[in-house]
Amino acid sequence: MPKVIYVGEAGDERAVDATVGESVMTTAVKNGVPGVIGECGGNASCATCHVWVREDFLPLVGTPNDTEEDLLDMGVADRREGSRLSCQIKMTDELDGLTVVVPADQY
Repeated sequence: MPKVIYVGEAGDERAVDATVGESVMTTAVKNGVPGVIGECGGNASCATCHVWVREDFLPLVGTPNDTEEDLLDMGVADRREGSRLSCQIKMTDELDGLTVVVPADQY
């Protein structure tokens, strides 16, 4: 079972077991990870699940599609190279140990 590591606003890390095929957002919401809200339920229409993917995992998670790009441009105050909507990242065994930072402005 792959794990996702969520890094909080104080730098605290929380490792959570993920189910292959579920999104990083769903995993966070099911496990009560602070700051990952997922208001739209994972339909890529709100940006309340924004995270920064750590650099070493960027090649593995792929790039945002056009809809995600638009949401990141319009709905995220501090967009960075690793900015992604966690609802758009589906867990795989290859993503075991995926580390994402939850931006402080989402708390």
